[in-house]
Amino acid sequence: MCGIVGYCGPKSVTPILLDGLKRLEYRGYDSAGIAVEGSDAIKVIKRTGKIQDLRAIVSVNLEGHCGIGHTRWATHGGVTDINAHPHLDASGKIAVVHNGIIENYTALKASLEKQGVHFVSETDSEVLPHLIAYYYQGDLEKAVRQALRQVKGTYGIAVIHLDEPGRIVGARYGSPLVIGVGDGEMLLASDVTAMIAHTKQVVYLEDGELVSLTKDTYTITDLNDQQVDKQVDEIQWDLEAIEKEGFACFMEKEIFEQPESIARTLSGRLDLEYATGKLGGLNMTSRELLAVKRIKIVAAGTSWHAGLVGAYLIETLARIPASAELSSELRYRNSVVEPDTIYFAVTQSGETADTLYAMRELKRKGARVLGICNVVGSTIARESDGGVYTHAGPEIAVASTKAFTSQLAVFYVFALLMARMRDMSVSAGQRFVKELQGIPEKVREVLKQRDHIQALAKKYYKARDFLFLGRGLEYPVALEGALKLKEISYIHAEGYSAGEIKHGPIALVNEETPSVFLVPRDYLREKVISNMKEIKARKGPIIALCTEGDAEVAAIADDIIPVPAVDELFYPFILIIPLQLFAYFCALELGRDVDQPRNLAKSVTVE
Repeated sequence: MCGIVGYCGPKSVTPILLDGLKRLEYRGYDSAGIAVEGSDAIKVIKRTGKIQDLRAIVSVNLEGHCGIGHTRWATHGGVTDINAHPHLDASGKIAVVHNGIIENYTALKASLEKQGVHFVSETDSEVLPHLIAYYYQGDLEKAVRQALRQVKGTYGIAVIHLDEPGRIVGARYGSPLVIGVGDGEMLLASDVTAMIAHTKQVVYLEDGELVSLTKDTYTITDLNDQQVDKQVDEIQWDLEAIEKEGFACFMEKEIFEQPESIARTLSGRLDLEYATGKLGGLNMTSRELLAVKRIKIVAAGTSWHAGLVGAYLIETLARIPASAELSSELRYRNSVVEPDTIYFAVTQSGETADTLYAMRELKRKGARVLGICNVVGSTIARESDGGVYTHAGPEIAVASTKAFTSQLAVFYVFALLMARMRDMSVSAGQRFVKELQGIPEKVREVLKQRDHIQALAKKYYKARDFLFLGRGLEYPVALEGALKLKEISYIHAEGYSAGEIKHGPIALVNEETPSVFLVPRDYLREKVISNMKEIKARKGPIIALCTEGDAEVAAIADDIIPVPAVDELFYPFILIIPLQLFAYFCALELGRDVDQPRNLAKSVTVE
């Protein structure tokens, strides 16, 4: 989950490292540091806090043309200056930055201490520079390779050595690392966002691969020193895509980008004439798709909520049994892989550790696993049997917004495709296509309620607890709304099926605990209205998200957020937008760091 950046080239390295770390800060922001090669020493500056805090203490005289940097999300050891990366060996000649967890670091540390090595930090990462120093005999690449053969766990690392100026050695296993190929300069980072200002030509490392790069060359080998040939990919988006463009926060920008991001996800994937969806990246023939008897969706967090909607929709439309499971639970179960079943691994980053490992476990058992992700070239995109890119564009805010609605869009296209192969008629399919094509404009309408939702946030942000309640397709949306509020405002919130409140949650209801009801005009509306009345009878404040013109709901609720009418299957797209905005404005009222909430990081690449 930490961010790594390295640079070799003719330019001054310090501003490149600091700017790269700033773009990677969403991956971790407990502490940060850089190591720059000087003529006679590796100069290391690191401190707790955000990149702006590090920038404030970096000397203007910190000159050099090769270096590495790191922004940390703490796993082993507290958030202190000493525990921040980079870490040095005893001689001060080797500097290492590391993302991941060294599972056998206790044994490695004990062995090194017996040889007289003194450790200064509490981190597992510090074993790496000392271990590399132990094997170093004038060849940094060889020493890194030998050291990593002793390591158990996950890592993405970048290493420099004073005796080999102008060289960076990197390696990955379970943590992303990508090479940026420039004109007379090379970069290494955990994410392409760190290098997009310098190059769009990138090479993705796979697990077990090691790279040695200088300003002009890069060589990729495996841990057995066998050379690996890789293709160079080109990033398809520009630097402007990761700028705020006048918005106060990335999260606000990404909420308001959703009409465009949903449209991008749908682009070229809907066929009105034949009333079906087109997903060629699944790498499955029509006959293979027709033979599918069960669908299982594996995901975490927001992606799991999108998967819950997807499973409900697939069963409803295509009449195929479908379910969504938490990847962190599935990977440690002795799961039964059934024939004629396909699995979807869903993740914004394509690097989510639990989902990646769950996918690998399923594939070991012979399952066909398809990926749904946003980041082109990510590990899950490369290792899956096929899949779909959401094309949501870069998502920088830690709390996911446009990724959720783009994942929904993929599931809606897939459900349509499967339904049309079974018993959905042409006319029903065409109605579905037209409704889906109209969703971006409906989302744009909802966004016009920005000021009204902000006013509601000002009214309710002091509440200590919230309940989010919905039924059917709206139940996962309630879960996602509660998650958004928790993530960025730190207000305690719980999402429930509205039908479950009598089975315990209603005990939480009081005059100071608002309930947010999702009650559009669908077939469960009357049931949810009954649940609203149960809350009202116990003097609980109610905020209702309802279809425009619903006087009955407005008469019960204390406040409403009206949304435009759509076919009842499509309300998840419409209802999530006000919940994202409500969470955002509550967080602003409370003075939270919306883009970088405490204790969280964007891409969860460790367990």
